Amino acid sequence: MKHSYNTCGTCSRRIDFEIDENGTLHNVRFLGGCAGNTAGISALVEGRDARSVADTLRGTDCRGRGTSCPDQLAKAIDTSLGE
Repeated sequence: MKHSYNTCGTCSRRIDFEIDENGTLHNVRFLGGCAGNTAGISALVEGRDARSVADTLRGTDCRGRGTSCPDQLAKAIDTSLGE
């Protein structure tokens, strides 16, 4: 299923992604943000268990903002999984 999440507190503005029927994460794309970092995050999480990815990335901070692109991805996954 396709999902979009509007981020808050980061340079990226939106995250688009899919979670399949097995809970696997696919096609993560960030709109905005640091291109190299967000492309790297997308490549690293491709094909991985969405819950595990969220657990790993949750709480990552960027420059004292209290959130980051990885943290926002965790929140997006949590929201999509109804947590």
